[in-house]
Amino acid sequence: MRTLADAVVEVLVNAGVRRIYGIVGDSLNNMIDAVRRNGEIEWIHVRHEEVAAFAAGAEAQLEGTLAVCAGSSGPGNLHLINGLYDCNRSRVPVLAIAAHIPSDEFGSEYFQATHPEQVFAECSHYCEVITTPRQIPSVVTMAIQQAVANRGVSVIVLPGDVAALAAEKNTVPKHVMHVTQPVVHPSEEELGKLAAYLNTGKRITLLCGAGCRLAHAELMELCDRLKSPMVVALRGKEFLEYDNPYYAGLTGLIGYASGYQAMMDCDVLLMLGTDFPYRQFYPQHATVLQVDLDPSHLGRRTNLTCGVCGDVRATIRQLLPLLTEEHDPSHLEKAAGHYAKVRQGLDELAVGKPGKKPIHPQFVTKLVSDLAAQDAVFTCDVGTPTVWAARYLQMNGQRRLLGSFNHGTMANALPQAIGVQAAQPGRQVISLSGDGGLAMLMGDLLTLKQYQLPVKVIVFNNGALGFVELEMKAAGFLESGTELVNPNFAEVAQAMGLGGIRVEDPAELEGALTRALTEEGPVLVDVVVNRQELSMPPNITLKQAQGFGLWMMKAVLNGRGDELIELAKTNLLH
Repeated sequence: MRTLADAVVEVLVNAGVRRIYGIVGDSLNNMIDAVRRNGEIEWIHVRHEEVAAFAAGAEAQLEGTLAVCAGSSGPGNLHLINGLYDCNRSRVPVLAIAAHIPSDEFGSEYFQATHPEQVFAECSHYCEVITTPRQIPSVVTMAIQQAVANRGVSVIVLPGDVAALAAEKNTVPKHVMHVTQPVVHPSEEELGKLAAYLNTGKRITLLCGAGCRLAHAELMELCDRLKSPMVVALRGKEFLEYDNPYYAGLTGLIGYASGYQAMMDCDVLLMLGTDFPYRQFYPQHATVLQVDLDPSHLGRRTNLTCGVCGDVRATIRQLLPLLTEEHDPSHLEKAAGHYAKVRQGLDELAVGKPGKKPIHPQFVTKLVSDLAAQDAVFTCDVGTPTVWAARYLQMNGQRRLLGSFNHGTMANALPQAIGVQAAQPGRQVISLSGDGGLAMLMGDLLTLKQYQLPVKVIVFNNGALGFVELEMKAAGFLESGTELVNPNFAEVAQAMGLGGIRVEDPAELEGALTRALTEEGPVLVDVVVNRQELSMPPNITLKQAQGFGLWMMKAVLNGRGDELIELAKTNLLH
């Protein structure tokens, strides 16, 4: 008998889905059996459903197509929620199959009863319950199209008993997913208005994000025409940092002083394909222009003088012929010079002296960047691993960098690495994991072993939630609740059947990383790094300075003056 679950799998196969990430459970049994009998989709058994959602999101982001995850009824699909929030905020097409309790038990407070259609409503564009065979394939195809069209999450809620019903004779269409690529640019009137502001601007700065992915060449021409420095939001780094003489660095909490200053010094700020959220890093008295494919983003971060809807590449191509004025290069030269000094200062911190422990995390990240393949994919945990990735991983147009840059959740790096490696098994994948993030979902190191996914996990082991400690210091609080009592992560990896290397001396680091990156199969490198390393934002506010002074006073009064000495040794002398 062809079941409703079989029909769902047929829809997924026709949509090009090649794997589903999840954990089996009785409410999913019919779906699992349909996957097994169909034979064209691989079931990737993870250890936590949150990992399933992150892995699917990473696959979708890298492959540019739909990816799928699944969870059994109640707790199983609830575990998907955090990863799905990240997928939706990262704007990647993911379909979640949320299994449900028996349909005749709805409303009875049955075992594992929840209301998935309510739970997932906020983190999805489409969430519907399937209760009859006649809803197939239409509901599934609509869910897929919503995910693709909106670049986000769709959820189908499927009770276990309904999945076992005989499927209707409705045939599944061969083409169930329609990916469109319309060319969108502003009207002639809107383009003329943008050009007028740019022609009269004296000090123009560009702020560019992930929406500029396909516009590298056009942006170089635009910067040359306007004599403008380019500041980049973190999600734009992988697409814009390389071969870019106009690059002024990142801005925001993990950015550079040069990026911050290039924005503060401008009289016209042109935002292109970015939804950069931090209001305090926008100039207060500049003319602000914005181009975004999603018009709902216009003006929601800072006050605009002019906002238009358009694809960045198409808009620039239409705009360039309208830019008729010559511009003074002094603003660009100042920003470029400032960035060069900042870059030199950052690189001077990325050193390691034999025998001098603990290791500087900057040194770790720079070595990883230097030794990694030219087309490597990096994933990074939130907090200090994201800071070091932003500052020391060098992009080249082939490499990719994935993280939880919009949702900002812990423990994303390893799960995302699983999704990338499963989708592209021949590519080098490197997870830059914090010790706190790794420990949170460490069970999925077993997934690397089970599927022999050759992910290289680099652990920044500083025994603390480092970025949280920094935030506490800046606010004047003594660190509390941030210390981590860690195992030897290399020994843990070895016990799970992975390669495991522990590094405490800078002299051993390059050899350890080289060995890990060339060894077949998954390897974890546990690097003991300095807990007291400061990663300062590009602009220190008076309030932060006062908070840091208050922290120092509290540290002394509470008998923790030795921390001040370590802080000084690490950051002032180094």
